Amino acid sequence: MTFFCNTDAGRGDLFRRLFGEALPDLPFAVPGDDVDAAEVRYLLTWTAPPNLRDAYPALEVLFSTGAGVDQFRFDDLPPQTQLVRMIEPGITAMMQEYVVMGVLALHRGLPAYLGQQAREEWKVLPAVPAAGRRVGVMGLGELGKAVLEALRPFGFPLAGWSRSARDIPGVVCHSGASGLQDFLAATDILICLLPLTNETRGILSADLFARLPQGAGLVHAGRGQQLDAAALIAALDSGHLEAAVIDVCDPEPLPPGHPLWHHPRILLTPHVASQTNAETAAQVVIDNIRRHRRGEPMVGLVTRERGY
Repeated sequence: MTFFCNTDAGRGDLFRRLFGEALPDLPFAVPGDDVDAAEVRYLLTWTAPPNLRDAYPALEVLFSTGAGVDQFRFDDLPPQTQLVRMIEPGITAMMQEYVVMGVLALHRGLPAYLGQQAREEWKVLPAVPAAGRRVGVMGLGELGKAVLEALRPFGFPLAGWSRSARDIPGVVCHSGASGLQDFLAATDILICLLPLTNETRGILSADLFARLPQGAGLVHAGRGQQLDAAALIAALDSGHLEAAVIDVCDPEPLPPGHPLWHHPRILLTPHVASQTNAETAAQVVIDNIRRHRRGEPMVGLVTRERGY
């Protein structure tokens, strides 16, 4: 019953030490070790190894090293395998920091001021109080709720949208296709934190941007395949959107010469909004293995009905 930690050497060494202290009875392996794949019951990885179903026939739990699991397909997993995404404090805190940074940058006109700096232009732009800037979050899972909580002290009117109905104190919640129009029409800064599914692929489209108010902004920290980059550029160039903060794109890395690199009203970062803290992540995985051994539900368990 081996735990295979398919990660870099530094993280692997840390996991080995912590697992040795907490689960000394569980054989532990990293890339380069002599391990029998047929004995692997637990696998921690970011991407699925080739031929996963046949290579790891006894796999019971596949742990993602990150909050996303759209890189895995249930059809590629052994039928008994459970899929668990990473939910740990480091991921949540970093996402809160990044989204607050992006919202404040758009709220206070940072892209425009950076353009003025490049032109050596000293000009004060109109300011809007936070109470007059409506902020909406697409995706009301753990990260979405945490981001809304981090934004609350600034005084922005807050709203959220998700596939199914949610109830969050102090947040106007919308859900489903019927609630999307009202949500978008009342959102001045849109934050995308949606998981990648068949329904959310390409959701940040020309049609969606057109439903936002004139002068709206976008903070995109979901998944690159959700964004129609050409539609975003067109919406910015037309003036319908004011600016955007983009952390994820398709493809990654972004190739040289891509329009997202140099657009004056886009702040672009290389998929750094949220990163897993190795020590807290190891503890989360250890706790989940203990839950699994006791027959209890694991934190971050993804159901096959979600369509990944």
